[in-house]
Amino acid sequence: MVKEQNIPDESAVGSVSEAAAVVIDGRVADLRLTVGGKAWRLWGRDGVAREEALAASAPAGALPVLLGPNLGRALELLAADGRPVAVVDREAAVWRATGARERFAACANVLWLDAAAPQDILAALERWREGLAGAGFPPPLTPLMAPAVRRVAPAFYGALYDALTASAGFWTRVAYPRFAAAKPRVLFLDRPYFLCTEIKDALARLEIPFAALPVPLEDRGSTAFVEELLRRVLDFRPDFLLTVNHFGLDREGRLAELLDRLRLPLASWFVDNPHLILSRYAGLARPRTALFTWDADNVASLRAQGYAHVRYLPLATDPRRFRPGREPGPPEWRADVSFVGDSMRRAVTENLKRCGNAPLLASGYVAAAAGFGASGERSVERFLDAAHPDIAAELRALTAPEERLAGEALITWEATRQYRWRCVTALAGLSPLVAGDAEGWAAAFGPGADARLLGRLDYYADLPRFYPLSAVSLNCTSRQMKGAVNQRVFDVPACGGFVLTDRREQLERLFEPGREVVTYATPEEIPELAARFIRDAAARDRVSRAARARILAEHTYEQRLAALCAAMREDFG
Repeated sequence: MVKEQNIPDESAVGSVSEAAAVVIDGRVADLRLTVGGKAWRLWGRDGVAREEALAASAPAGALPVLLGPNLGRALELLAADGRPVAVVDREAAVWRATGARERFAACANVLWLDAAAPQDILAALERWREGLAGAGFPPPLTPLMAPAVRRVAPAFYGALYDALTASAGFWTRVAYPRFAAAKPRVLFLDRPYFLCTEIKDALARLEIPFAALPVPLEDRGSTAFVEELLRRVLDFRPDFLLTVNHFGLDREGRLAELLDRLRLPLASWFVDNPHLILSRYAGLARPRTALFTWDADNVASLRAQGYAHVRYLPLATDPRRFRPGREPGPPEWRADVSFVGDSMRRAVTENLKRCGNAPLLASGYVAAAAGFGASGERSVERFLDAAHPDIAAELRALTAPEERLAGEALITWEATRQYRWRCVTALAGLSPLVAGDAEGWAAAFGPGADARLLGRLDYYADLPRFYPLSAVSLNCTSRQMKGAVNQRVFDVPACGGFVLTDRREQLERLFEPGREVVTYATPEEIPELAARFIRDAAARDRVSRAARARILAEHTYEQRLAALCAAMREDFG
């Protein structure tokens, strides 16, 4: 069924001031048109045969669009078997001369359009085309027009013909078969972020064809970015797009809508809380969008939001970068026990500034965050509803989505700050080396503490050389991921180090507790465990070797990207 009908009335006068039918043997064989005081023939000799040839020129798989005056014969032939046909005709004088409007007004498969602006016509045709697509790729629009029609209104019919011709060529080119080769072709939306480098390296080592499209830090969804993306689609012919944390997607959902029209699947791998990110966006639960989350706890809630394709895909490591035997770091990096990470003080301060319109939250966030950190609840919103309904109501009353998001982030990062400070300062009696924001960690330890503080280390250049110089590397996981594991549990053993990490439900799906990983249940357990393994080098070595063997067998980024590509083929191939 045609979903959009626009039956013009006599007010749509058009450009033809007079139209007279040329009748031969009882049928309309041509039209005499008067435009701007000049008389033209629509077809001239053999008008009926020429219009029949015009109808026959429409490709079988295309949607024909008749532009401007016609005798009605092409419409008869095209619409006879129920084929969808669009007619763009604003010439009231012609309707009266041919009677075609009345004859076909009741045909459900014929779409009549007469808007004054070509862009409105094109938008209506695109909606019509999409509505007829079904599960497959939408057929291209094919313009059909008598040669004389361009002279009738070149800025209207001529412009539409040119635009539809270009559009038909574009849609034909992007209708290439997906997943036709043994290895998929991946268009990667690239951005300066640690996982992006790992993805590109893994794809290269897997010999999966990919092209990296830089994503601007600002102006996502800009015309220049969209034009470059379309050019890459035409030139590279990807099977799907891949991004991290929805980088490149605009908040209004325009790019997601475009990808849906292109029938181009999107894979988005979330390595931060997807609910904090997706709450900024609109209209993204598209049928060809697949979400991969590093936290298995998010799978059910993302599906509940309407995302049909959601899979658990944990983090991993790059064993070529994080490997034993690299040139060690400077001597001052040696330590019995160390921690690498941010104190979270700046993140808390920045989000608190954004919560000026939520005074209850601003005054009560420390206690609320402590409660959230101690609870088993994964969702800040659900926790506040149950434990702090006054703060929950205050956040819901905020009109700006950014302020509501900042409120949830404030609770998350303050809970992380409290937990991280408890874990790291528990090492105070063991002369720890702490690398991160030195000012924040100085505030955490207080004056006179026996702790060495370093500035931030570069993930790629420094950490593979830093981890092996510590007898014990402490890990404590962010409160945004109460069941998942972070990067350190893979990176530290991969380069030959020993990691002491907090217990997580999903950790046992990845490593064998006791043999491949050593965990603590509370911050109070940290000093005794750290001291024990500082003394026992043999035990550290056994655990580290077992963990590294597991990582090489199951937890590399090549394995993660191979699994992601296989899932995309299964869902959209």
